[in-house]
Amino acid sequence: MTADELAFMDRFKVGELRVDPGTPILTEGANAPQFYTILSGMGLRDKTLEDGRRQVVSFVFPGDLVGLQAGVMEEMAHSVVAATEMWLCVFDRANIWSLFRNRPERAFDLTWLAAVEERFLGEALVALGQRSARERVAWALSQVMRWLDALGLAQDGTAPFPFRQQDLADALGLSLVHTNKTLARLREAGLAQWRDGKLTVPDLAALAAEVDMADEPVRPRPLI
Repeated sequence: MTADELAFMDRFKVGELRVDPGTPILTEGANAPQFYTILSGMGLRDKTLEDGRRQVVSFVFPGDLVGLQAGVMEEMAHSVVAATEMWLCVFDRANIWSLFRNRPERAFDLTWLAAVEERFLGEALVALGQRSARERVAWALSQVMRWLDALGLAQDGTAPFPFRQQDLADALGLSLVHTNKTLARLREAGLAQWRDGKLTVPDLAALAAEVDMADEPVRPRPLI
């Protein structure tokens, strides 16, 4: 960013916030006055039905922007919950239109981030609707590892993934038992191991081949 852009973004930002694991950052149906960039830590986007069933929409990683939905549509259609301690960069949603008026190049970054999320959700829908349990889990772990590697969080094929098997099951429309058995089969095949909050993928291309995923490089993501 130029010095002028940096000065604008400094005015656009209203502060930083630390939250503990398990803290709801945004709540489904809420008309939140802020939206956030994740500076560090990880979380979940999820939606809960009236009978208590839950769908994990996506995992949230550093650099992700959350809460833009309420900024445009007045309320959240899903919740965002911290899975670990998180540091958030806080923006006042009332100022979002000044970004579009005064900084169109940054506004394009927001649009790009929204388009990437839309693409991911389309791929997730295909995985849930058409893939077997093994293919779903392989697809999810491949996506996660590619993203964490692009963020510089992976080292020698191992990266932090501090979630529960139930979270993965709720993301993929599988039972916990089925998810556990599928992870065990992938571990026995030497394709992936997930334990103690760490994900290890010795050969990402081999894991991606389980679902015929193209080996596309993850493009650098703009940071708002």
